[in-house]
Amino acid sequence: MDNILFGAVWNNQDIDHKTRCIITVVALMSSGVTDSSLKYHLENAKKAGVTRKEIAAIITHVAFYAGWPKGWAVFNMAKEVWAEEGVVTDAKAAHAAEMVFPIGAPNDAFAQYFIGQSYLAPVSTSQVGIFNVTFEPGCRNNWHIHHADKGGGQILLCVAGRGYYQEWGKDVVEMKPRDCINIPVGVKHWHGAAPDSWFSHLAVEVPGENGSNE
Repeated sequence: MDNILFGAVWNNQDIDHKTRCIITVVALMSSGVTDSSLKYHLENAKKAGVTRKEIAAIITHVAFYAGWPKGWAVFNMAKEVWAEEGVVTDAKAAHAAEMVFPIGAPNDAFAQYFIGQSYLAPVSTSQVGIFNVTFEPGCRNNWHIHHADKGGGQILLCVAGRGYYQEWGKDVVEMKPRDCINIPVGVKHWHGAAPDSWFSHLAVEVPGENGSNE
């Protein structure tokens, strides 16, 4: 078993690993196997990239052929395995519904300057740069400074959730929807989400000469 099933079969490249995980879950569910071995393969499927929506669709489809009692048993196990993803997804969807601007894609290009996960959605990239920046609960950017020889700086317009802004040597300021923060050139600061709330603000780049960020 170790050499053939978990060796040759699982490492066969004729079908991809994610598909193999799905086939295994379907086979065990159809056979009525709903013990720890199925939970292991559900966890394996999640690691392989099967999403909460995908596993729900898979179980629903198979339940029509294998029987609903088996389907309900597997649904309960899958809810445990994908529980955390469900909470994050639902909270993200609820936050997105609060604002007219999109959350955008994961802010991977600037991830090194953030603590936690952030998202970026360009609103305007000509004349004046305007970006909707979304922070997961507890996410914030590092201390930084906007430089420019003339003009420059940044304006933050809070559009959803609850967050914080702080300038070096000053108290933290809470940000709520419709709040506006003006950040002059040369001011050291950070901004991000409250620990218990998603947060989004429009970051408006004030035009300036020889602008840079430190």
